[in-house]
This record gives sequence, C-alpha cells and structure tokens, in this order.
Amino acid sequence: MHIPPYHKKTNWQLIFVGFFFGSIISYIVFTYMYGTMYEDMLKENIELSNEVTELEHTNQTLLKDKEDLSEQSKQPLTISKITIEIEDPDSMRIDLLMQDQLRALIRDEIDHVVGEEVELISRSDDLLISTIENKAFTLDSMSYQFTVSQIIALGSELKIVVLPDSVR
Repeated sequence: MHIPPYHKKTNWQLIFVGFFFGSIISYIVFTYMYGTMYEDMLKENIELSNEVTELEHTNQTLLKDKEDLSEQSKQPLTISKITIEIEDPDSMRIDLLMQDQLRALIRDEIDHVVGEEVELISRSDDLLISTIENKAFTLDSMSYQFTVSQIIALGSELKIVVLPDSVR
C-alpha cells in the first residue's frame, strides 16, 4: 500500500503548520487560563483560611469569656454603689446644697451595706428602712427625718428613694 506524499503539497503543508501553531497557541491560552484560575483559587483559599483562623480565634475568645462569666455568676453579686434620691425636696424647702449634704449623711449611715451580697440586703431591707427612718439627720441645727418610699437593687447598685417626713 502506498501513502500519498501530502507533505509535498503546499495546501497540506499549510494545514499541518496551522495545526502546529494552533496547538501551540491553544496550549498557551490553556496554560494562561489555568494559571489565572489557579491563582484566583489560591487567593480565595488563603482568604478563606484566614477567615477560618479568625473565626476560630473569635470562637475561643467567646468560649473563654463564657467560662469567665459562668465563674463570675457563681460568685454572689455584691453592692458596690449606693444612690440616694430625695423625692419632693421643695415640700421642706431643701435646696440643692442641703440635698447633697443630706444624701451624704444618709449614705454615711448605711455605708456598711457596700460589699454585702444583694440577696442579703434584699432579705434585710426592713432593717435598712428602719435604720433610715429612725435616724434624725442634723444639718444646720435642723433635724430632718425621712420615710423610705423605694429600695431598688439594680445589679450591684442600690438605689434608695426617700421622702422628707418632718423637720425639727
């Protein structure tokens, strides 16, 4: 059997040269497309691994904070601040300076509750009320007595609302 000599005909030579250069160009295009796709995937992989690392760190931090809060919740809540509010100071003609001084006197009288547990204070609120109501607070040769209208424990803050009762 005889193979025809196509390599001598210019039409066939142009087809073979076209196949050769076409395969080289397609290989270059394929390599470029594969390289850019691989680069994008590598970049996305690095971004996702950084995000995973950040989320793991955030998760560990939140778990540690949760453990710290659970340990703190096991400890009893204590009173750290006392706020005194005087209702209707105009009824006894108490000015702002006198209000501050009377608040300081009441705070000094019940200052022993700072550092005590909130539960203990809530159980003995009658004792706290009688301590304030039975004491006459002297300021500028005048004695003031107060009636406690509210005791509110807000977290670690104790808020006491008093009403002026009498002046002597």
